[in-house]
Amino acid sequence: MAMTSTSAVPAKPPSRALGVFAWTVVGYNILVILWGAVVRTTGSGAGCGAAWPLCNGDFFPHHPRLATIIEFAHRSMSGVCTFLVLALAVWTFKATRRGDRTRRAVMASVFFLVTEALLGAALVLGGYVEHNTSTARVVMQSIHFTNTLMLLGAIGLTAWWLSSGAPGKRATRSDKTLIWPAWTALAATLVVGATGAVAALADTLFPSPSLQAALAADFAASAPLLVRMRWVHPAAAAVSLCCVLWLVMRVRSTLGRVVAGLLGLQLFLGLVDVVLLAPTWMQILHLLVADLYWIALVALAAELIWPESNRMQATLCQ
Repeated sequence: MAMTSTSAVPAKPPSRALGVFAWTVVGYNILVILWGAVVRTTGSGAGCGAAWPLCNGDFFPHHPRLATIIEFAHRSMSGVCTFLVLALAVWTFKATRRGDRTRRAVMASVFFLVTEALLGAALVLGGYVEHNTSTARVVMQSIHFTNTLMLLGAIGLTAWWLSSGAPGKRATRSDKTLIWPAWTALAATLVVGATGAVAALADTLFPSPSLQAALAADFAASAPLLVRMRWVHPAAAAVSLCCVLWLVMRVRSTLGRVVAGLLGLQLFLGLVDVVLLAPTWMQILHLLVADLYWIALVALAAELIWPESNRMQATLCQ
């Protein structure tokens, strides 16, 4: 096979401004996620009524109550996030050439942005908000948060690759033995996120007066289903811990150590959250670190699953 003249010319690296903008979009998306948790913990999901995307039938609420302000703020922030992600997609396509892996990441961001909006609408229109404790809400809550993680991961991966410099600068040697550990760590963490959303919902709808009462309710036959499902989250976290440690111990990189550090911090905050009976501020902090940990894990796994060196080899060899 011969090398073509066009492929022999290195691609111009994306501008620093684009990388900064991409990380700005990541940070803003995290704020939207955290405010969504405020909506849940304050029971403001129905603040705009059973209407979407309008708020109580209006573009702007008139004489709103507190729940309406909280929910309307979340919808407004989500709308701004839409424009930011679309702008990121357009800019990324202009700054990269065909075949660049960053294009696939940003298109995944757009896809999950659309499904995020549809799932948010389904929650509101289906009445799976406020004090709804149905099994359908449990399922919808899990699906919605899983999609949220996928969206955040896709945007974070876009920013990570855009800020990696010229193609080949951070080339990762392909090691097929690490691909399955990487996928396993991602899948296990998604399960932790989905079950964590259910546990947080249970803590919000059925607060316990003490730690002893909370632990007793987890295994009480008379307790609501949501409460009896809380144990699944720490069990999933234990499995995920093993999967992620299996990965980072084999990679032994700086990014791997960052993932391990955030994982340790997240486990500590999870324990504190349980001991303090999940106050709102603690849930927000726990979710913030979870988001940062997820972004770092996605970046680590992606460098192993889709190494830049593989793409460059496919591009240069014709």
